[in-house]
Amino acid sequence: MMHDKKVIAIIPARFASTRFPGKPLVDLGGKPMIQRTYERVMAVQGWHRVVIATDDLQIKVVAEGFGAEVIMTHADHVSGTDRCAEVLSKISEDIDYVVNIQGDEPFIEPAQLQELATGFITNAPILTLIKQIKDADTLFSVNTPKVVVNSRGEALYFSRQTIPHLRGKITEQWLASHIYFKHIGLYAYRADILREISLLKPSPLELAESLEQLRWLENGYVIQTIETQYETMGIDTPEDLEKIKKMGLV
Repeated sequence: MMHDKKVIAIIPARFASTRFPGKPLVDLGGKPMIQRTYERVMAVQGWHRVVIATDDLQIKVVAEGFGAEVIMTHADHVSGTDRCAEVLSKISEDIDYVVNIQGDEPFIEPAQLQELATGFITNAPILTLIKQIKDADTLFSVNTPKVVVNSRGEALYFSRQTIPHLRGKITEQWLASHIYFKHIGLYAYRADILREISLLKPSPLELAESLEQLRWLENGYVIQTIETQYETMGIDTPEDLEKIKKMGLV
């Protein structure tokens, strides 16, 4: 599944989330969220290592309690990518790819990680998943980043706005007239590329849209997208958690 690559999975987990403090440790059907995410990742065969990266001792104790490897990182990282880069810098062995799985994805499908891994064979610098949008709420929500790609599936641009704009058609016709994609925030970075992008300064487009992947595009890095058929349900707020409980998923 890893195509003979040495791949580590890193799960960044922050305690001090602005929208949901303590989120990785919130109880989901008898297990903390971070444990459910970790177990989903471990369901995939072929990882060289699976590491939880955190700046919080409480998360470290809980994660080690269920058997995870934990590497402590600085508290001032602004993104999971930066946390992954610090973990990579602390690992002395040669690694081919780093996969970044957000700690608030307890329902991530192991099959999605396998889809992402199909890109390793091409040696792509950065890999991420996209999914076709099928409903208008998602299409017009600024909380759901959209992406447009070229004929090779490489990302051209990401935006919180609906892209592309369909000129001359009322918005009710957009979904039926064009195939739109949303971005699934799961990344794989070639190790050498992760080291490079972690040194980049925030860019104008990134600051405008509040999307870190625009920093990489703006600096000329290729982001290869892979289309997934699987839906994920991240938990960003306490309201998301309540919704998931009402759906009976935990």
